Amino acid sequence: MNGAESLVKTLLANGVDRVFANPGTSEMHFVAALDTHPEMACTLCLFEGGTSGAADGYFRMKRDVAGTLLHLAPGFGNAFANLHNARKAGSGIVNIVGDHATHHLAYESPLKGDIEGISNAISHWTRSSPDAMSVAMDGAEAIR
Repeated sequence: MNGAESLVKTLLANGVDRVFANPGTSEMHFVAALDTHPEMACTLCLFEGGTSGAADGYFRMKRDVAGTLLHLAPGFGNAFANLHNARKAGSGIVNIVGDHATHHLAYESPLKGDIEGISNAISHWTRSSPDAMSVAMDGAEAIR
C-alpha cells in the first residue's frame, strides 16, 4: 500500500468521506487511490477556490468534515480566501496539498512555494509528511 492509499483509508476510518479536488500531476497517486474506494465521494472542481468554498459549505450544511485536494503552493494560495472564512466559521476541513517530488525541489520550479507558510497563516494545524510511511498518521492527526 502506498501513502496515497493509506491516506484515503485513514480519512474514511475517521469519518471523512468527501473530497473536493482540483488535482495536478503531483496528486495523481491520491486521485488513483480515491478511485479504488467508492465510499469516498470525490467532486472535481475547476478552480481551487471552488474546492475550498465547497468544503466550507459542505461542513456548514452537514457538520461533516470534508477534504480538499489542492495542487502545490499556488493552488493552496487560490483557495486561501475561502479557507480564511472557513477558519473564522470553525469549519472542519482537511486540506491535502500536493508538492513536487523531493528530487525536484532543488530546481526552484515556477510552482514551488512555501506551502507550510501559507498554511500556517490560516490553519490550526499544518504538517508536511516526509515520506509515505508518515502520511496515514499525519492524516489522522489532521482530523483530530
